[in-house]
Amino acid sequence: MLESYVTPILMSYVNRYIKNLKPSDLQLSLWGGDVVLSKLELKLDVLEQELKLPFTFLSGHIHELRIHVPWTKLGSEPVVITINTMECILKLKDGIQDDHESCGSNSTNRSTTENTKSLVKPRRTIQQAAPTDPDLPPGYVQSLIRRVVNNVNIVINNLILKYVEDDIVLSVNITSAECYTVGELWDRAFMDISATDLVLRKVINFSDCTVCLDKRNASGKIEFYQDPLLYKCSFRTRLHFTYDNLNSKMPSVIKIHTLVESLKLSITDQQLPMFIRIMQLGIALYYGEIGNFKDGETEDPTCHNKDMLGNITGADDETRIDMQYPAQYKGQELYSQQEDEQPQGWVSWAWSFVPAIVSYDDGEEDFLGNDPTSTTHQQKAQILRDPIVSIGFYCTKATVTFKLTEMQAESSYYSPQKVKSKEVLCWEQEGTTVEALMMGEPFFDCQIGFVGCRALCLKGIMGVKDFEENMNRSETEACFFICGENLSMKGLTYLTNSLFDYRSPENNGTRAEFILDATHHKETYTEIAGMQRFGAFYMDYLYTMENISGKGSTNQDFSSGKSEDMGTVQEKSTKSLVIGPLDFRLDSSAVHRILKMIVCALEHEYEPYSGLKPDIKDENETILNPEEVASLEEYIPTRHTSVTLLKCTCTIFMAEFNLLDHLLPVIMGEKNSSNFLNTTNFQSLRPLPSIQILVDKINLEHSVPMYAEQLVHVVSSLTQPSDNLLHYCYAHCYLKIFGFQAGLTSLDCRGSYCLPVPIIPSFSTALYGKLLKLPTCWTKRSQIAITEGIFELPNLTIQATRAQTLLLQAIYQSWSHIGNVSSLSVNEALMNEVFQTIALSLILSLI
Repeated sequence: MLESYVTPILMSYVNRYIKNLKPSDLQLSLWGGDVVLSKLELKLDVLEQELKLPFTFLSGHIHELRIHVPWTKLGSEPVVITINTMECILKLKDGIQDDHESCGSNSTNRSTTENTKSLVKPRRTIQQAAPTDPDLPPGYVQSLIRRVVNNVNIVINNLILKYVEDDIVLSVNITSAECYTVGELWDRAFMDISATDLVLRKVINFSDCTVCLDKRNASGKIEFYQDPLLYKCSFRTRLHFTYDNLNSKMPSVIKIHTLVESLKLSITDQQLPMFIRIMQLGIALYYGEIGNFKDGETEDPTCHNKDMLGNITGADDETRIDMQYPAQYKGQELYSQQEDEQPQGWVSWAWSFVPAIVSYDDGEEDFLGNDPTSTTHQQKAQILRDPIVSIGFYCTKATVTFKLTEMQAESSYYSPQKVKSKEVLCWEQEGTTVEALMMGEPFFDCQIGFVGCRALCLKGIMGVKDFEENMNRSETEACFFICGENLSMKGLTYLTNSLFDYRSPENNGTRAEFILDATHHKETYTEIAGMQRFGAFYMDYLYTMENISGKGSTNQDFSSGKSEDMGTVQEKSTKSLVIGPLDFRLDSSAVHRILKMIVCALEHEYEPYSGLKPDIKDENETILNPEEVASLEEYIPTRHTSVTLLKCTCTIFMAEFNLLDHLLPVIMGEKNSSNFLNTTNFQSLRPLPSIQILVDKINLEHSVPMYAEQLVHVVSSLTQPSDNLLHYCYAHCYLKIFGFQAGLTSLDCRGSYCLPVPIIPSFSTALYGKLLKLPTCWTKRSQIAITEGIFELPNLTIQATRAQTLLLQAIYQSWSHIGNVSSLSVNEALMNEVFQTIALSLILSLI
């Protein structure tokens, strides 16, 4: 019977994650074709063991689970799994901030060896549990199971995820999420994989996604709710799996791309510190700054330094020297390495839901009559090869609105307080792309770009009604930052080679080719190519790790038998950022809104996830022999960052109002209890003088050793370190500015600028500086410079008449004088003398 093969597969996943299920009742219901289970509790310990994330589940339950199995049409209709109302609450593990694992599930403290063995290969248990039916040929059963698994539809209605930390409550609510199999045109279809088409396509549609970020009090109660960060946003995800052959158990290429047509974010002044906190959590997790130690372990600085030196220099009588650092120090660039006996982690857990094409068990090949020797060899080759994974996020138009809130009490004494918000700043962005390409540990690349963006002032701020509706000010005056191009003019270049691009190889029946070589990558993805695709902003982060066998020290110790000891690993990390033509207008409205955001971001008492370690010099210094020093000098991994700004225009206007005394003290770390001024009417000043700065190009390059702490401890212990080793113990910074010029201009009541009056003609300059890493390790070497700088300025000319100097002084005083500066209106005669002089000279030159 078919039920004897399909039922164990479905039962295994249900029973694997849900508590207190009776397999007999579940099996009888499945054979009837429909299963309805209510009020289910998830096995939190199993989820924690398999996810291997630094989070613990506080609760997890499913209101209703429905499974529909069309037994009579299994070959043409999908199995549908429907989950109605699923809610999970999680928090950061206590061991990361307090005494490790003081509360929450105790499953993470237990040994997980037995559980891991039973979870790593669930399909083996499934296949062994399924009885053999002599009436059904093995090939037919195998093909049918493959078709069933590949076409399972999963529907989740009302998915609720909550994350709590300190006073932060982050909740995600998705009204509906549906995953189903599609055909070549991405339409719903019942598909199968064949030898001629080794591709599986799926689509996940998310409807009405709402993200809320609220603050709770000491008792854990939310006193008042903030506006949602994201409200009822819908998006779709396309998944594309490519297999090498029918015997492949895992895809060789995985593409997961998500497209959002419209993304509208809203952040209040109270949400901004919490939002930044969440972003810092993600960065800390990526760089391995939290969750590096096992349960019950604490960091010992002495042992830490000893292990660190041992791994770099081959201490403890080891004669080999290679730049193999411990896994906890590679967390900044690599995925953590795990032994085969250790739990597989969240990536393997996620990939366990990607259907294998053929077999569910290593022993199934014998059942099918295949050669076990050749098949086992093929499987091992496939295991050694990491799949290519491409993850992409694309957004047509995104809007971020910053709001200021104020409390409003109801008329009744017992009525709760309500929060009223007012929009003050808006950021609009078009054609956004975030792409990540990876292949195991040796290769990772992330590219981010967008076509165009702008920032606008909304309504009033700090009691000044500068952009209220009755002011009738134009959108041009409200816009203070413009960068890039318009999406309607640029086209859909941000979707190039994505699953949403009709020209991509996957949408034309061909296999995509990926650049996984660092040299070829840099030649292809240049700054020019990035700006041609986007136009406003382009970032390329590339990390590669290459194992150079046969190079370096020849007396390496391979007694450990680990793969990382079989050669010298060369790591490279480069970040390139390019910002296209931009126009930045700094007037009173823009400056006060930007500084107000900074003040709101600083108003919190959160402790950093990773505290700065004291620079302690290890007394047990390790002395290297000449061979080890020579091996160390062969290659030292570094992180290189390059930032380039093209065609920048910055205009600094005379301040029309100045309330910086309320903002600057908070930014400088002081507490400011003074209240804002009362609401005042805003009177725009026209003509409005300004300083305009033009720069053709700015380039900033920064390099730092990838493992500075380990390197400095080793090099500082040498008697006479070479100049090359000392060079890598510094952080280097090189700033180059081309075509810098400045002048005076004026904005009239029509929004037009007059001809600029040159003050500083065009010139170029360069600045180089370096800073010694961990200076406390070099106390015995006073001759080594801690910092050094070189400034290059071939020529500089400043030219200004008396009238121009007085106007520059008036602009400066408008920002240095606190209060309403309407009384500092510029003398009309002075304005005429400054700007009519240049107009007259231009007319004379034309004559």
